[in-house]
Amino acid sequence: MTKSNKKKHLFIAELNEGRQVNDLFLVSRKIRAETKTGKPYLALTLMDRTGEIEGRVWDNVDRFDEQSAVGNVITLHGTAKSFRDQLQLTITTLHKVDENAFCPGDFMPASTRAAADMKSELQGLIDGIEDQPLHRLSQHIFQGRMLEQFATAPAAKRMHHAYIGGLIEHTLSVTGLALKMSDHYPQLDRNLLIAGALLHDIGKIREFSYAAAPFEYTDEGRLIGHMVMGSEMVRNAAKTIPEYAQERLDQLIHLILSHHGRYEFGSPCLPMTVEAIILHHCDDMDAKMNYIGRLSEQVDEDRHQWSDYQRPLERFLLLRGHHKQNPAPPDEKKPALPPNQKAHNKDRPSNHPEKPTRQQSLFE
Repeated sequence: MTKSNKKKHLFIAELNEGRQVNDLFLVSRKIRAETKTGKPYLALTLMDRTGEIEGRVWDNVDRFDEQSAVGNVITLHGTAKSFRDQLQLTITTLHKVDENAFCPGDFMPASTRAAADMKSELQGLIDGIEDQPLHRLSQHIFQGRMLEQFATAPAAKRMHHAYIGGLIEHTLSVTGLALKMSDHYPQLDRNLLIAGALLHDIGKIREFSYAAAPFEYTDEGRLIGHMVMGSEMVRNAAKTIPEYAQERLDQLIHLILSHHGRYEFGSPCLPMTVEAIILHHCDDMDAKMNYIGRLSEQVDEDRHQWSDYQRPLERFLLLRGHHKQNPAPPDEKKPALPPNQKAHNKDRPSNHPEKPTRQQSLFE
């Protein structure tokens, strides 16, 4: 069996109600459950590079259960149907596809920016750090295998920049904001802030497993988290630079440990320097803008449309469709939405949203 035998033709972004489906999808989540009458069924979350869709298997559950394990690429027959204003696949048959029989790029969302361009921009930012110990530390970290991992990793599992190349794309954006803030507020330690912006998420190269979709946390990532791992990576790298002052290193580590801004969002400490406060807000702003931007791409250009209730932001959003600076290829008309979030197809939002028990962090 060869890759050419199993070419994907239909992507999730192209589905509409009533469409008959006979194509490949990756299983990113699976739940085996029972109806009120005790009949078993499978609730699958299916993905490709353009997004996610829920799928249901109502018959022959025992036969298809093993075939549809999380991480498997399956070929399925089914129909796209609307359920509670959301498109869903009713699946009649499915079969696991051999791992050598498909193109992984069909199922792995990726940044629209070229990796080489982002690496070049990263190097330019490092070169702009005038503090020599900070410059040497940043240069030491962003090289070789670590640089390749950094240019490949996603910035989050689900909510923002959750695609190949998302981590470096997010980091460059946060650093760009930090540069502008240092121009606006000259009292900031520009070199420290820029180094902190470049390194704030370095631990994510170990927090996530991203060699294949769906992205998952590593054991180390769940047990320790990227902020602590990142601080350890930076502290170890600093040992190679004898002239790096301990006080200066502590301030840089503080930027990494506090950048989520709140204890409930995973920060071991709150931002307690002006550079840490600025970095937190730059990071938070970029995460929100990416999240909202991917929602807005589902809205027709120059049209306003209400979103569904967005739990991470605890509100509805009035979205405006905009011209896409980096148009997708012809067979990828719409990029992936944040999971389970979508632009609402009604003119006004419901007055009674389902309230979350806690605010969901955009950093998850």
